[in-house]
Amino acid sequence: MTDFNELMNQARKMQEDMQRAQQEAANTVLVGESGAGLVRVHMNGRHDVQKVELDPGLLTEDKDVIEDLIAAAVNDVVKKLEERSRDTFSGMASGFKLPEGFKFPF
Repeated sequence: MTDFNELMNQARKMQEDMQRAQQEAANTVLVGESGAGLVRVHMNGRHDVQKVELDPGLLTEDKDVIEDLIAAAVNDVVKKLEERSRDTFSGMASGFKLPEGFKFPF
């Protein structure tokens, strides 16, 4: 019975850690760039764009070029957020120890 109680305690702690990490991720703001820094997009962990910065020299470019650079900067910051999230949550799951021979029902 001790193994089951320990397993439940681990699950509860893992759930608390996950909730804390989700809140921290939501409050984290990362920056994606494109065009060697001509475009910068600031996005939080909920994927809300907080700010878009365009280098003033970029405004003389064609509209299509600017749109492509904005899309590339958004894609860059989304990729960074996904990598950060994956790293954070994979580390939590590795600490969850199942008793020897324990199998999930699925």
